[in-house]
Amino acid sequence: MTEGMGSAPDARTAEVWRAFGTRLRQWRRRAGLTQAQVGARVGYDHTAISKLEHGTRKTPLPLARRLDELLTAGGDLLAACEAAESEAPGGARDGGGTARGATPPARTVPLPGEPVGGDLLSLLPPDTVVPTTLPTYGLVCPVHGRDGCAVPALADVVALHADFCELGPAAVSCPPLDVDTVHALTALLAVCLRADEERAWPGATVVVERTLHAMLRWMALPAAPYQRQLAPLAAEYAQSAGCLRLLWGRNATAMAWLDRSLVWADTAGHVGTQVAALGDMSTLARLEGDGPSALSYGGAIRQAAAGRHWAGALSDLYLARGHAVRGDARQALGHIERAWSQMDRAGERDEAEAPWLSVASVRLRVESGAAGALRDLAAATGDRRLALRAVAATRSALELLPPGMHSARTLFTVRMADAHACARDPQAAVAIAGPVLDTTEVTAATLLGRELRGLHSRLAAGRGAGPEADEFLRRLEAAVR
Repeated sequence: MTEGMGSAPDARTAEVWRAFGTRLRQWRRRAGLTQAQVGARVGYDHTAISKLEHGTRKTPLPLARRLDELLTAGGDLLAACEAAESEAPGGARDGGGTARGATPPARTVPLPGEPVGGDLLSLLPPDTVVPTTLPTYGLVCPVHGRDGCAVPALADVVALHADFCELGPAAVSCPPLDVDTVHALTALLAVCLRADEERAWPGATVVVERTLHAMLRWMALPAAPYQRQLAPLAAEYAQSAGCLRLLWGRNATAMAWLDRSLVWADTAGHVGTQVAALGDMSTLARLEGDGPSALSYGGAIRQAAAGRHWAGALSDLYLARGHAVRGDARQALGHIERAWSQMDRAGERDEAEAPWLSVASVRLRVESGAAGALRDLAAATGDRRLALRAVAATRSALELLPPGMHSARTLFTVRMADAHACARDPQAAVAIAGPVLDTTEVTAATLLGRELRGLHSRLAAGRGAGPEADEFLRRLEAAVR
């Protein structure tokens, strides 16, 4: 993945970038890491790291900052990158080339196509209620932060959204981006996320991705500051698009949006969005059976938010799940214990850096993540004691869920049933999962469908539990195949 890399330096600048590359190679070797390991931890292919070390590619400042943190260079690599930018012809601080503080180039990786359909009002659920103020549902106004600001009425949100999306791909003018539009777009994302959580609403993906494509057109306008103005909100939208695609089982396109979210979050300096995107990327890799990448993304969370207990807890959870599916009990349990320990040390700073923790607290995320890791570990090892621990952790997560989070409650309920199946108690598993199958439309490719497939495999392995269990197994097989 090299789309965010600076262009190849010409003959006049090659010398200063070769000097930076030499320093990068020294720090990498001092850290005992290969080019592939470094690339995986900062989101690049090993060939891109090789080009940086040979000075055939400029290193963007955000990447230099991440490399400096990863290799514990104490600011040396960042300073060397800044010096290279200043010394290279056309890289002066006050003009020419890519000046320090300028917006890094947007990636050129192809993104999912823009969805088509009716106007916004026809896409929203009929009972949609727009929040009257921001912050709301874990989203903070990019302009006013936590100070609080008014959101336009629904009719105005629809009109502002239509005007925002009308900008054509060939536009060259720079229309004003007014504050009401920013408020409307922020509130609209909250509406989509809440509606999808409460009813698994497919329209959320359409609205979010249509808005994202409009943001791309705005940020492509020449001589305008829109990329930096919109970066905080675009990062939130892209992370949400990736998460929605993940939940609906569209993994390849989910990764494309999450990758773009990391770029914009880095531009905006939003650690919370970076952590959320990296966590979703770890989940995607694990679901695709790519254990090394799942662990790499999980470990990158700690690098992105060094010193934050809340991020350390989440990093350990993703690492625990990566080790659990491989049956590595020692590593998985160690990470779960560290996550619980760091959860107790998290404080008020957390919600300021990751506002989405106001929707689902650190404790809820730790309990649910631990439950998933323990269930995965029990399934991999056949250890009934681990399955019973998974039951207890899932019960705690269910008790911590706030009202209205229907999708999460359904997912946790199936996980509880699966933990009982791993504990060789099929009757309890059927009793718990039965209402889900009775009241929920199941699509095999979704995250819920994957959880149910796991439950099916565990129950199928213990056939003969009785006619009720056998009948449920037949219904479950029809739903998930």
